[in-house]
Amino acid sequence: MDNLLFSLNATLPIFFLMMIGYIFKRIGWIKPEFASGMNTFVFKIALPVNLFYQLYDVDVYSAWDGGYVLYCFVATLVSVIIAFLISFLLKDKSIRGEFVQGAYRSSASLLGMTYIENIYGESSMGPLMMLGAVPLYNVMAVVVLSVMNPENPGLDRKSLKKSIIGIAKNPIIWGIIIGFLWALLKIPLPKMCATTVNYIGRLASPMGLLALGASLEFKEIGKKIKPVLLASFLKLIGFTALCVPFAVALGYRQDKLLAVLIMTGSASTVAGFVMAKNMGHEGTVSSGTVMLTTVLSSFTLTFWIWLFRTLGML
Repeated sequence: MDNLLFSLNATLPIFFLMMIGYIFKRIGWIKPEFASGMNTFVFKIALPVNLFYQLYDVDVYSAWDGGYVLYCFVATLVSVIIAFLISFLLKDKSIRGEFVQGAYRSSASLLGMTYIENIYGESSMGPLMMLGAVPLYNVMAVVVLSVMNPENPGLDRKSLKKSIIGIAKNPIIWGIIIGFLWALLKIPLPKMCATTVNYIGRLASPMGLLALGASLEFKEIGKKIKPVLLASFLKLIGFTALCVPFAVALGYRQDKLLAVLIMTGSASTVAGFVMAKNMGHEGTVSSGTVMLTTVLSSFTLTFWIWLFRTLGML
C-alpha cells in the first residue's frame, strides 16, 4: 500500500492540474490565446530556467555519465525504428508519419522534469536524459514527416537544415548547456539571484500543465481510433516494456531509471502535432495520440512507478 501511495502522490497531482486546466477552459477562465501564451512562456523561459537551476551548482565531473546519455540516445533511436517498421501495417499511407512520431516522441521536457521533481526534488539526470533524447526527437521527426509526407514524400535539404537550426535555437537545449557550463566553471550565483531563478523555474510545471489541460480536445481521439490506440500503446507501454529492462540490466536505479521511464513512457508531445501540421500532414492522428496519451499516462506511469518502487529500484 505504501508503494501505491508513493506512486499516486507522484502522478495524480499532474493529472489533477491538467484536468483543472481543461475545466478552466470549458468554463471560459482560460482562453485559447492565454493557454498559447502560457505554453510559449513555459517553453522559452520557465522550463529552460528550471533546467539551468537544476544544474548550475552540480559537481559536473561526478554527475556526468556519457554512457547514460548514449543509452538514452540509442533507446530513442530504436523506438523510432520500431515505430517506423510497424507503421507499414497501416493501410492508410497518409497517416504513417504522424503515427511514427506520436509513438516515439515523448513530452520528456515538461512532464519528465515534473515527475522527477515530485519524487526526487532536484536531479541532474533529467537534463542528461534530455541531452541524449531531445535533439534526436526533433531530427527524426523532420526525417519521418518528410519521408512519409502524403503530398510530397522525400527528405529535402531545406527541411533538414531547418530542423538543425531549430535544435540550435531550442531554449531547452540552451538551458541545459548553460547550466552545465555554469557548473563546470563554478561561477558563483548570489543567493538573491538564485532565489529569483528558482521562482521563475518553479512556474514551469504548474503553468505548463494548466496550458496542456486547456489544449485537450477529446473529440480528436475518435477520428482515427485504431492508429491512435496503437501509437498510444507503443508510447505508454510497448517501448517502456522494451527499453527499461535494459536500463535495469545496465545498473540504472533511482532518478536515472525514473528519467528513462519518463523518456519511454510519458505522453506524446504537443509539439509533434504542431510540426505535423506545419509539414503538410492532416494532424488528426497526432492530436488524437497527444490527447489519449496525456490522459492515460497518469495511470500507466502510476503502474510503472509502483512496479519499480515495489522492486526497490526507485
